[in-house]
Amino acid sequence: MVLFNAAQSTQKTVNVALIGPGGVGSCVLEQLSKLSQFKLISISNSKATYFNPSGIPFHSAKADLSKATPKSIEKELIPQLSQHQPCIFIDNTSSDAVASLYPVALSHGVHVVTPNKVGFSASLSLFNHIRDASAASGAYAYKESTVGAGLPVISTLETLLKTGDKVTKIEGVLSGTMSYLFNTFSKPGTNDDILFSKLVSDARDQGYTEPHPASDLSGSDVARKLAILSRLVPGLENRLEEGVHSVDVESLIPPGLDGDTTPEEFLSGLKHHDAHYESLRKTASDANSVLRYVGVVDTADGTVKCGLETYPASHPLASLSGSDNIFLFHTQRYGTRPLIVQGAGAGSDVTAMGVVGDCISIAERV
Repeated sequence: MVLFNAAQSTQKTVNVALIGPGGVGSCVLEQLSKLSQFKLISISNSKATYFNPSGIPFHSAKADLSKATPKSIEKELIPQLSQHQPCIFIDNTSSDAVASLYPVALSHGVHVVTPNKVGFSASLSLFNHIRDASAASGAYAYKESTVGAGLPVISTLETLLKTGDKVTKIEGVLSGTMSYLFNTFSKPGTNDDILFSKLVSDARDQGYTEPHPASDLSGSDVARKLAILSRLVPGLENRLEEGVHSVDVESLIPPGLDGDTTPEEFLSGLKHHDAHYESLRKTASDANSVLRYVGVVDTADGTVKCGLETYPASHPLASLSGSDNIFLFHTQRYGTRPLIVQGAGAGSDVTAMGVVGDCISIAERV
């Protein structure tokens, strides 16, 4: 066991530029503040940027946004960051526009770390542009927290592949919201007497769903994670031409509620479909099974899909509780029993941990 690495005594200062100081961004700032090798030189929100190459205290960074001025990220900020290497551009937004700039940052030699799923689950063209820009410049693009927040999902998959294992299937519950809903609604054995619409409403009140529950029930979040994972698997890299839009998705939004509705109108309309979900639950329960909203990447037939499935009570997915995520890696080495990664797959603190972990990995390599 290595207890001390000589590199630890000669840590290089790594500059950091952060965009998106919201929930996850605030936690990233707090966690980075405890690590001496990082220096914040830029902080941005959707309107302006405060850039100070001498350093911005992590604890006052959000307050220092009062000094921010409008600045083009592409034409002004990234070229400035390239003059202060090594530098990591941390994108904590969910912005398409910011994600589209990853190739620009990478081509300038600026590393990218992000929990933003958009860039890696969008069109194959953007994904390849990011990959090629990274390869050409040598700058890194790390995205561990795009799937499973702080869980070691992407790094586990990459290690399996780099060491010569062959992945045959990845399956799991990839959404904290879907996990909570169906772990509560459909349990092994006796189920609580709760209507599905009431469960969704309660979950929204407790912060388990987005402000509009349709965002979660659409399955789009799971589809984005599947797109990211599938593009790491040999043979499937080019399968999803349109990224998330090429994934086979079963939406749980009932017909008639897939248009423009307020959250209240949506929840009210969902009550008319309680009988449907109760029928699904009863059918599963009568077979000693449970309902789970599952994502699947199957290399045998190239399937990348997500939807509501039935699993026997003895299956690992049936024993899931709370809002945990679970990922099952079926491979040549793990043929009889899959390698399982399980734990909290959402939350600002654990997502920030994934982001900061990626920053540390880059700092150790530059």
